[in-house]
Amino acid sequence: MDRGSIGRAFARAVTGAALLTALWAGVAGAGTTGKLTGKVTGQRKEPLPGVTVRVVGMPLGGITDETGRFMILNIPSGKIEVKAGLIGYGPVAVQNVDITADNTTRLDIEMKESAVQMQETIVSARRPVVEVHRTSNIATVNREQLQALPVQELQDIVNLQAGVVDGHFRGGRTGEVQYQVDGVSVNNAYNNSSTLKLDRSLLEEVQVISGTFDAEYGQAMSGVVNAVLKRGTEQFHWDAEVFSGGPFYPGTTDRIIDFKSRPASQQNYQVTMHGPTKLPKTTYLLSARHYRSEDWVWGQRRFNPYDSSDVNNLRFHPTGDGATVPLGYTREWSGITKLTNRSLGNIEASYQAILNVTDGRALKWSYRLNPEGASKQRTISLVQGMDVTHTLSTTRFYTLSARQNYFNYRDFLFESVWDPRYDQYGPVVGAAEYENGALVQGADFTRFRQKTNGAVLKGSFVDQLSKERSLKVGAEFQAPHVSFGVPGYLRFGADTLNGGGNSLGRVTTYSPEFPGVKEYRPFIGAAFAQEELEWNDLTVRAGARFEFFDSRSYLPSDLSNPANSISGVPQSHPVRTTRKYSLAPRVGVSYPISKNAALFFAYGHFYQFPGLGQIFEHADYDELKDLQAEESSPTMGNPDIKPERTVQYQFGYKHALNEFTGVDVTAFYKDVRDLLGVEFIDTYNGAQYSRLTNVDFGSVIGFTVSINKRAKGAFSSTLDYTWQSAQGNSSDPRETASRAAGGEDPRPRSVPFNWDQRHTLNLTLTMARPQVYNVSTAIKIASGQPYTPQIENGFGGGLESNSGRKPAGVVVDVRASREVKLFGLGCSVFGRIFNLADTRSFNGFVFANSGSPYYSRFPVTDAATLADPTRFYGPRRVELGLTLNVSN
Repeated sequence: MDRGSIGRAFARAVTGAALLTALWAGVAGAGTTGKLTGKVTGQRKEPLPGVTVRVVGMPLGGITDETGRFMILNIPSGKIEVKAGLIGYGPVAVQNVDITADNTTRLDIEMKESAVQMQETIVSARRPVVEVHRTSNIATVNREQLQALPVQELQDIVNLQAGVVDGHFRGGRTGEVQYQVDGVSVNNAYNNSSTLKLDRSLLEEVQVISGTFDAEYGQAMSGVVNAVLKRGTEQFHWDAEVFSGGPFYPGTTDRIIDFKSRPASQQNYQVTMHGPTKLPKTTYLLSARHYRSEDWVWGQRRFNPYDSSDVNNLRFHPTGDGATVPLGYTREWSGITKLTNRSLGNIEASYQAILNVTDGRALKWSYRLNPEGASKQRTISLVQGMDVTHTLSTTRFYTLSARQNYFNYRDFLFESVWDPRYDQYGPVVGAAEYENGALVQGADFTRFRQKTNGAVLKGSFVDQLSKERSLKVGAEFQAPHVSFGVPGYLRFGADTLNGGGNSLGRVTTYSPEFPGVKEYRPFIGAAFAQEELEWNDLTVRAGARFEFFDSRSYLPSDLSNPANSISGVPQSHPVRTTRKYSLAPRVGVSYPISKNAALFFAYGHFYQFPGLGQIFEHADYDELKDLQAEESSPTMGNPDIKPERTVQYQFGYKHALNEFTGVDVTAFYKDVRDLLGVEFIDTYNGAQYSRLTNVDFGSVIGFTVSINKRAKGAFSSTLDYTWQSAQGNSSDPRETASRAAGGEDPRPRSVPFNWDQRHTLNLTLTMARPQVYNVSTAIKIASGQPYTPQIENGFGGGLESNSGRKPAGVVVDVRASREVKLFGLGCSVFGRIFNLADTRSFNGFVFANSGSPYYSRFPVTDAATLADPTRFYGPRRVELGLTLNVSN
């Protein structure tokens, strides 16, 4: 890791934070705290003024007004205890009050008159089965649910929510979701994906917003995922978890090869501790995790990369040891440090650092006999920063957040492009007549690096203007330094690329500057204002977000002479890209039609800039200096694109049928414009090239039905059903260029997106007895996604794009746990089975000529693919583990 660059970026973030602190009298952080409101009454339902209401263990509280109402702001998410006291009345303690981030929790308290001191009345609160005051669809999964469900990481939780299909939110492309940790973005600007993998043991709660969202959230068009981390407490606590498992094939021999059960191919070791430090009012949270995984497909080390066989004459000379080895594997180390200090009166300051380091080798079936020739990958991600929250009064508070998001990815076999083993091994070689084309010698010449080192500053100010109105304003700035490219190019044989290579033997090596890793430094800024009105149970949330983007790059002034290499025509020179601005209004309304039911409506404009890896790839137009008519070229990048835009509408009905059952029905529509696509440019010399621009479009229509059945006795369940139709011009920005190169019609059309999954059903069933046992099941049912049928081999043999449908699929995951005592310590023994029914096809690969993953109408032509087991869904996996929980 480049420690110097990490330190410099973080120093810039801290400096910027200080400047923002000077500009603002205060700031409030998003995504980690909520609000508590309610009414205190006597036994005759009369309002009680002057009641002291406080949060136990925190310097937070309030006093009821003449109507008996109270309000407490800035409460950390999670379960809290609330106490109410008034002279002449018995004290009341309400436990298990569930606070969720960016939400108002309502709590009504009844007190009994008493002339003498009474023993405290203890009441246990319950979260409403349906949040009828919310104006959008927000799924909140708390700590207890995370521990009970058969999930391990954040993405497992996200994929169980209504409207989510393999990372696509309500029909949007990937990269249209804002991932946050404690309310601050952790997205990688290179591809707009999360830089972190978060284990469930670190999470206090997870919020998934799959529809419209407040003006506070930006750089997203389809949804927001906010992971709220656990916090240190005043009481020492530690817990640990260990589990081991692997694929399980009892009697299964009808797969492609004879697999073996490997019960220890996946191992996980995790420990977390938190509690007070010796510093005044300072708590800590420490966690460490090590995870090992070996892929379910194994190969044989029959050959070594340096072998030399006469492939043309099918004469092979293997020197491998014949060992059976996993074709892919993962070794992951991760940890978190979090310190929180509350010694400065109404100021809370915290520092946190989250580190992920992953080494591995991607599963590549073609290397099944030469596994040591495949490239290896390494990922380092670090998110660290500080948060300061200052409570100015009972109605105002602010928070400032400064973060460093660091991400470093590499993919190659040897770090140095000059490594002599590249020449010793040569390129990979195989023969179609031998083991269905398995590679039998050589090294993978893949070489790629991608690094993002960015500073994020975010702040907001909250003012509870009155009992009915609150205002939130803020700003966010990002300065990512993104670099990516090929750190040195390898080519077998003579140097034919501009004479720039150096031959060490059989392989020509081009220096790390060819084509090289290039760095880009755009700037992103935003400001927002959000107002909430709560009046007689009517809730209105309205706001607007202003966004700014400067790619700080250049383009040729005349695209018909892109490299300024065509003589006798107007000259072309570099011109600076223009700054882009957008204004996004958003509004949501929740209207109660009864005490337990409400209608809600939401509308908004959402803008997002594509990943920098897309717009800057091939953005150097000097690549076209030798372009001639009838020649092809890669699709050129375009750092001067506009933001992509989505206009969303949703209308819904929420109803708490009784204390235990709630229903939420939502209809939605998305109009997607200015998506990244391709245009064709004619040059002065009769050539043509393609480049990215804002031309693609799409639309999504659908509805979701969510039913939440809270535990009544031992049983509880949730059901989420989504029907949607997602169509547009293309599923990938470069798809139009590929169609044109293939001789197909490149003109705009409307076809189903590749991820257009019409029917999705997620069902969870839980049977539990607290402190004794828990059994839960997650069932995922999905209709088939589109594919393009093929009626014959060769060019022109396909039917209309995405006119076929893959088979439907069902996946069942199960978790069971039992509380026991081990050496006097509280612990839980658990088991998990993923893919219980051993499903083999779940919207994965199918043969275009048959629509099935199991057979092809042209088995001779597709022999190599038929022999490849990686086209199937991962097999049944069984895990057994132990969790320890110790409190002082």
